[in-house]
This record gives sequence, C-alpha cells and structure tokens, in this order.
Amino acid sequence: MHEDNQEDKLYGIIAEFDDPDALVAASQSAYDKGYRVMEGYSPFPIHGIDDALGIPETKLPRLTLGAGLTGAIAGFGMQWFASVQHYNYDIGGRPYFSWPAFIPITFEMNILFAAFTTGIGMLLLNGLPLPYHPVMNAKNFERATSDRFFLCIEKTDPLYDEHSTREFLENLETKPLDVTEVVES
Repeated sequence: MHEDNQEDKLYGIIAEFDDPDALVAASQSAYDKGYRVMEGYSPFPIHGIDDALGIPETKLPRLTLGAGLTGAIAGFGMQWFASVQHYNYDIGGRPYFSWPAFIPITFEMNILFAAFTTGIGMLLLNGLPLPYHPVMNAKNFERATSDRFFLCIEKTDPLYDEHSTREFLENLETKPLDVTEVVES
C-alpha cells in the first residue's frame, strides 16, 4: 500500500546537467522522441530552449500592443473631450481641437497601459506567484538558481513510462549528472 501511495505522488523524472548546451540537446532529443509535457530549468535564459521544448509563442506581445493602443486612444480621447466637447473656450483664437498639444499625454498613456499590462500579464501567464512546485523536492534542485540545468519529464505526458523514461534520460548523448524521481509532498 505504501508503494501505491508513493506512485500516486510521483510528479515525474528529472535529469541534471552541468552545461546549458546539454540541456538544449537533451530537450530537443526528448521532443524528437515524442515527449511533450516537460520543462527545462536554468539559472539564466538559454537561447533555443523554447524551440527545443516545443513551447509556443506567448500572447504577451499582442496583449501589450492592445493595451498600448487602448491607452493612447483613451489619452487622446480624454483630451479631445475636455478641449472640444466639455470646455470649449476660445482662448487667443486657437482652435478647440489642437491635436499637437495632445501628443505628450497620448504617448504617456500608451506607455502606462502597455507597461502595466506587460507586468501583470507576465505574472498571470507564467502562473506566478507560485510559492511551491513539486520539482523543488528534487535532489540538487536548489542549484538550478546558480550552476545546474534540469530537464523534467512529467508523469502526465502520454509517452511517460517510469522505466523507459528513466532509461531514455540516462542514455542521452549528453550524459546527465543524475536522473532522479520527483515526488510531490
């Protein structure tokens, strides 16, 4: 009974590497083999890891563009409403709709909306804040913030089989330093 309970708490299998290129190569090998539910962990961004893991492009640039345009339109619209519709005073013969004077506020509202949307959108799309994740229980995982690189293949992957997945990771061309199970606590 204890063994079944342990298997129910299994999150996946994780391989540890000491080189970023080894992580990218291992990720590409796993993707080519057919694994899709996996994640790479690194102390810094690695060029090419997203493609190797099969991670799709993020929606964040489109959200930022939409929010920036919304901010610019809102800023311009508020100034237009105040100057042309609500307080249309003839001061020195200037036109009510003097759009060049609206440019600084329009630009600032664009930046304000885009910046807040980017920050909040990044947090939400990344699922943050995440105070706990099962890979934090993996052996040596604390080194993922300093000098180690990890590839975790999750149990929810359709191709996952404990024995064959472990064997695959242990026999990668770029030999991992260690291959261990990740158990949820």
